[in-house]
Amino acid sequence: MSFFSIPELQVTEMLPGIERRAVWLDKVMITFFTFQPHAVVPEHAHANEQITVVTRGALQFTLGEDTRILRAGEGVLIPAHVPHRALVLEELTEAYDAWGPPREDYKN
Repeated sequence: MSFFSIPELQVTEMLPGIERRAVWLDKVMITFFTFQPHAVVPEHAHANEQITVVTRGALQFTLGEDTRILRAGEGVLIPAHVPHRALVLEELTEAYDAWGPPREDYKN
């Protein structure tokens, strides 16, 4: 696949109120998340580096011991193996995640 349209990508329900779409090449992946209000991403960590950018709405994001509210146009750099979690605030929220290397478990 060389060209894509985000709305036409396969949707995977990650957790209640959280949908994921993904595109990838051998060494890079981008995921497109849609979060319903009050959805929760429980604390977790992984071997992949991650960059998250909020494109719509807002979420409370905790990276290690640091918690911040991220709004559209703001993001976070997540090193490998660092625990993190998120709580979606009052409105529909969307975010893009870049991954290195790609997450095999996120390939549809």
